[in-house]
Order: sequence, then C-alpha cells, then structure tokens
Amino acid sequence: MEARKINDQISVSPQISPDDVKAIAEMGFRSIICNRPDGEAADQPTFEEIEAEARASGLECRNLPIISGKVQDSDSEAFGQALMELPGPVFAYCRTGTRSATLWSLSQSKTLEPADILAATKAAGYDMAGVIRRIVNGGKTPTDTADAAFDVVIVGGGAAGIAVASSLRARKPGLDIAIIDPADIHYYQPGWTMVGGGIFDAETTAKTMGSLIPKGVHWVKSAVAAFEPKDNAVVLDGCRVVKYNRLIVCPGLKLDWHKVEGLVETLGKNGVTSNYRYDLAPYTWELVKGLKRGRALFTQPPMPIKCAGAPQKALYLSGSNWERMGVLKDVDIQFMNAAGVLFGVKDYVPALMEYVERYDADLNFFHNLISVDGPAKQATFEVSKPDTEKTTVTVDFDMMHVCPPQTAPDFIRVSPLADAAGWIDVDQSTLRHKEFDNIWSLGDVMNAPNAKTAAAARVQAPVVAENLIDDIEGNSPTAIYNGYGSCPLTVERGKIVLAEFGYGGTLLPSFPKWLVDGTKPTRRAWILKEQILPPVYWKAMLRGKEWLAKPEKVSAR
Repeated sequence: MEARKINDQISVSPQISPDDVKAIAEMGFRSIICNRPDGEAADQPTFEEIEAEARASGLECRNLPIISGKVQDSDSEAFGQALMELPGPVFAYCRTGTRSATLWSLSQSKTLEPADILAATKAAGYDMAGVIRRIVNGGKTPTDTADAAFDVVIVGGGAAGIAVASSLRARKPGLDIAIIDPADIHYYQPGWTMVGGGIFDAETTAKTMGSLIPKGVHWVKSAVAAFEPKDNAVVLDGCRVVKYNRLIVCPGLKLDWHKVEGLVETLGKNGVTSNYRYDLAPYTWELVKGLKRGRALFTQPPMPIKCAGAPQKALYLSGSNWERMGVLKDVDIQFMNAAGVLFGVKDYVPALMEYVERYDADLNFFHNLISVDGPAKQATFEVSKPDTEKTTVTVDFDMMHVCPPQTAPDFIRVSPLADAAGWIDVDQSTLRHKEFDNIWSLGDVMNAPNAKTAAAARVQAPVVAENLIDDIEGNSPTAIYNGYGSCPLTVERGKIVLAEFGYGGTLLPSFPKWLVDGTKPTRRAWILKEQILPPVYWKAMLRGKEWLAKPEKVSAR
C-alpha cells in the first residue's frame, strides 16, 4: 500500500487490500473512497471487504466505482461532493490510482489553475496532462496528436498479449511494440484448479509483469479507456493518447461477481469459494480438506466462460480427495450447470460420466445460480428447462464452489470494435477485425466460436503474428486458426482426460493415440498438466517459442 499525497486533503493509491486498512487509519486518514468497480481483475478484493475493515478501524467509506476511462463530468462532481462531505484527510484508490487522480483533477478544474493541478498530481506520481487537454477541449480527449506512438500496440499483458508480442519479436526484431496493461502481477490461471485441489501452491502461479515483458517491448502501465480506430488511437486512463500503425486487442474477460445477488458479500467465507480468483483458490483446498460430511455445490454459469471445464475440474478433484480421505460416501456432490450438457464435445462425455458416477455426483442441468445467502448457507437457482416455464429452487449447502458469470470488459463492449453482443468482431480464420484491417484480436474477448483457454491463445498468437507481418510486407494473411482449444480435465488426482478440439467440436489431438488417448483418463496427461505445461507456459509460450503451435499456412490469396 502506498499513499501518494496530492495535497493535505487527499492522497491516492493503487488497489489496496483489507489488510492495508488498519495502516491507513494509523497514518491519520479518516475516510476511504473506492473508485474501482469490483471484478476488474482476478486478484481484486471487493469493496465490501474493504468497507468491513474500514468500519472496524473507525473510517468512513464510500464507493464511487468508475469504469476505466469512463470518467464523466457527473462522476467528478460526485467525487468533489464526497471530498466536501467526508471527514479528511481522504484516501482514494482504484487499480493504479490514475482514476482517483483524474477525478480529483476534474473536480478541481473550476477552482484551481491547470498548472497547479498538473504540479500537484505530478508530485504524487501521476501525469494529468491528458486531463488538462480534456478540460481545455470542452470535455473530450483530442486524438489528432499523441503522447506516444508505436508500430504495434497490444492491449493486454496476459497470456495472449505477451505471447503475441514475443512471436512478433521473433519474426521481426526491429518492430517498435508496446504492451498496455496496468497490472503488476501476471498469473498462470490454468494453475488455480491445481491450487484448489491441493497440488500447486498459489505463489507458483504468479510472476511480476515486468519480468515477463519481452526484451525490447515497451510496457505502458495503464488501463485503456477507449478506442478511436479511425484515428489509429487508443485513449488511456488519465486521457493520454497512444497512436499505432497496427493494433492487437487481448485484455481478457471480466468476472461479473455482482451478477449473482449476495455472492460478493460471502466470497471467501461461509463455505463459498472460487478457483477463478487467485486469493480464493487456497480457500477451496481448505474447504475440501475440512468437509467430512454435508453437501457440496459446484456451479457453472451460462457460456461463454474461460476454461469451460474448470467448474467440473473443481468437482472431480474435490471428489477424488474426499475419496482418498474416506469420506466420499458422506458428501452429497451436486453439479449445478446452466447449460444442458456436461461437456460441449460429446467424444469426451463417456469418460467424464464414469467419474460423475464414481463420485456419485448429481447433474442438475439448466440450473443457473442467481443468489446466495452466505450466513444461511443457501443458494438459489433459476431453472430454465426447454419447453417449460422458468422456476427457482433454493438449495442448502455446506460448501459451494462458484464459477462467476463472465463478459467482455466494459471498455471493449462499448467500443467500435465490438459486435452486437460486445465481443471483438474478427474473421474466425485470420483473427483480423472485420471492419478495421489494421486491427487483430486473440484470446478471450474476440468472437470466434472457440473455447476460451490459455491453450487456444498459445495457438492463436503465432497466427496473429504471422498475419500481421504478412500485412506489413504487403501480403494477404497466410496463417489460419482452426479453432484449437484444450481442456485438461482433472478427473482424479493423478489422471486427466485431455480434451483437444477445434471449430465444430472436431478432435484435434496433439499426440498420437498410442501416447495419449485424449478420450480416456491417463497418467501421462496428468504429468503433462502438472510438470510440463507450466514451464512450457513460462519458458516457451511467453517467450515466442511455438511448441506445438506452428500456424497452419495457406497460399497467399
């Protein structure tokens, strides 16, 4: 936690944790303002968690969540009003502190000179020159000039963003590339299933972002506010403008915890957990170890979600551990699935059903979680079976693993790059944008009908890199994406069903059947998941070494 002082009235900060609140009170602050919506990142505590600690420490707390880059005049007025109403000094935070600094700057625009705003925020470590341009320009950020410009700009520093940057550098070392991402930490999210199953330590799934950005690639540590594709411009938090010749968009998904009533308030307690959050995956393992009898619910929301097999992976690993503990017969396992099938590719269902039966798990299809009462340990589901009226059912639980509803990030959904459903609109073969031919997308936010997995991004990155270089050289795209995705289904501790498939559910195995038969649980697939894939991720995929990911080529057309 770092309090960056703007003046005696207010300091701003990047994201804080509940453990920081007591120290904030000891530093003399009397109020906290949160300017970050819940669910922006996988390691983000909720406002309710911060507020509870604030109250315990005698601090007032106010929630003024602002979508990244969408600071309206009304937001700055509300922020200014809060500064007048709350006892000071005030501590305001968001993801990086930029939104809070922006709100303060705009709220003071009628009482302070621009030079004084710039000086105060600069002393706190924030450059508000773009905000001043917005103020002078009547509220709109001009995009005819830029604060920085690059050959290629990549929005998102997750698996897809770093992999495609490395693939581009391998093909054309002289490219001037920038990755835009505000996160300090990069996570190997496929490992969180294993954390929740007691196999990995959470710390092994995290590395600093700075250690992973490819050599020679610029890191713009900021959040994206808006896209202006007609001007080849990206607007950042703080109203700075970055120009590009070519743009790649891959920021990942938003976990919409608030879409389930009561869920945010009970996450991490009352037996409610999720392997979709870094700090909660260890709690999953605590619950599994501690449950000797009772009911365990595992939920899956409507598609799309990243790693569609993850909700049932949690079920299988938990069942396997209860079996090993000798308590399986006393645990009532219920899989509450908003979809109508266990797995979308039928070839893998027989092997999975053997484990459903082995763990005596009940499959409840068309059951979508809509609310949770944590203290009462009750979950309510909307039941939407075909050709029947919708009903609701409330189920008691002792433990519940939740997969949250997921959407494209807000700044993607409202952008001119998105289709009507809010996803980046690309050609599913070349991953090039359908309208703007100098823009590509990969990973979870684009609308190709493939599984949203890290394995898919591993194959997509070389396709995008190859086609972008083709474009630079004046050629038509030659690399084709076949929809490949992989889901290593951890059906028991020590065995995995390695699902690999492409568009339309076509099986696309990476290994000969005699080595790994993906339709059957195997020890070899477990070794791949546990011992081989993590180093492949860190040392190959993120470094542009395209192991089992060479793009399929077609003749230039």
